[in-house]
Amino acid sequence: MEIRTVGVVGCGLMGSGIAQVCAEAGFKVVVREVSEELLGKGLGRIESFLKKGVDKGKLTPERAQEVRGRLEGTTALERLAGCDFVVEAVVESLEAKREVYQALHKVCPPSTLFASNTSSLSITEMAAASGRADRFVGLHFFNPVPLMRLVEVVRSPLTSAPTVEAAFAFAQRLGKTPIRAADRTGFIVNRLLVPYLLDAVRALEEGVGSTADIDEGMRLGCGHPMGPLTLLDFVGLDTTYYIADIMFDEFREKRFAPPPLLKRMVQAGMLGKKSGRGFYDYSQEPPRPVAGLV
Repeated sequence: MEIRTVGVVGCGLMGSGIAQVCAEAGFKVVVREVSEELLGKGLGRIESFLKKGVDKGKLTPERAQEVRGRLEGTTALERLAGCDFVVEAVVESLEAKREVYQALHKVCPPSTLFASNTSSLSITEMAAASGRADRFVGLHFFNPVPLMRLVEVVRSPLTSAPTVEAAFAFAQRLGKTPIRAADRTGFIVNRLLVPYLLDAVRALEEGVGSTADIDEGMRLGCGHPMGPLTLLDFVGLDTTYYIADIMFDEFREKRFAPPPLLKRMVQAGMLGKKSGRGFYDYSQEPPRPVAGLV
């Protein structure tokens, strides 16, 4: 099927990024948020990204205006009725996502494809609640969406082959590199990444090295662009904790279990860069490791 209009449910960090890259790729985009306040913040995030692109000479003012012209913000789910493809990017809650799909099923025609941007939840469970399991697929983007090229295309046992191919082609049209993943908790990237991040926290807990030394060891010794504890701060300690909890519940393996230090930091509101403190203190430049964590 030809995809011309894309709906995005959720205009947070991921949803706004998805809406932006869809508009940049030439699609008409309708992005929905639950309140005008949240919608304004999400559209403001897109505007800020476009403005930076213009300021750096990576984007012409005319091109930025074209992208803006393809974006429509709304708080009414019914406005997505004319979309050919709808990508959901709401909170990482199975119940919340089920409610979204049940409502979408009532307003969208049977031909509309549904996709979830979940990073850890079961595509099969959501597909079964969507009313169109054969036209449901996982489409996991990575943060920040406008810059990260990877997209995991996740097929459930209920997803039809044409739906997978349509999602694969859609990701390519966005300028992304799609990879196919089975519907297993964590998919490919988080299945491998999360245990690595959790082991870095355990290494800190056990006194193997300091925050800075663990990060420098992996950055310089393995050629990673940033160390694991810096990456945890960037992703969000609460996000990683939540994903790890889901993965541990699924597999019951120690390597997926959130370490006590990670749990305590989340409980203390030390969520990383977004809260100003995590493994590093971001109130100063450059950020410095937080003392006394262990």
